[in-house]
Amino acid sequence: MEIAESVAIISAGVFFLAGLLSGIWKYLQIKASVNGQAHPYVDICHRSSLLYAFAAMLLAKFVEVSQLPSTVEVVAVATVLFYFASAIFTYFIHGLLQDTDNQLKPPFHVGSVSLPSKIIAFYMCTLILAEVLGFLVLFYGVIIAVL
Repeated sequence: MEIAESVAIISAGVFFLAGLLSGIWKYLQIKASVNGQAHPYVDICHRSSLLYAFAAMLLAKFVEVSQLPSTVEVVAVATVLFYFASAIFTYFIHGLLQDTDNQLKPPFHVGSVSLPSKIIAFYMCTLILAEVLGFLVLFYGVIIAVL
């Protein structure tokens, strides 16, 4: 098994476990809530963790099929997975602090710390580029392998 494939599979397990554990957190908040709902970012953390687990398995399969050099696959997979993990972590923090119901709506903050809009814009641009380009590299590897 290649390093990139192993990293993707282990990440899938970590993300899935995060989804299961945040599901318990979500349930406890729903149970304790007057309106029967968890904080939006607890819900987002739960759902995104589960979805990213399956996305990580898709990346693992793409690495398995791809014929690109191992180093290229490792960089592509690690880049995508880093941003998946950073998103889950951000959702977890907002759920824990219950400081916003929309992290992309100004004013930007984490808890009582204000964040400049340029940091948010930079993060979102790098997230978009990293996830899309990282996947496109792997998809290219799959296309050239199957054609």
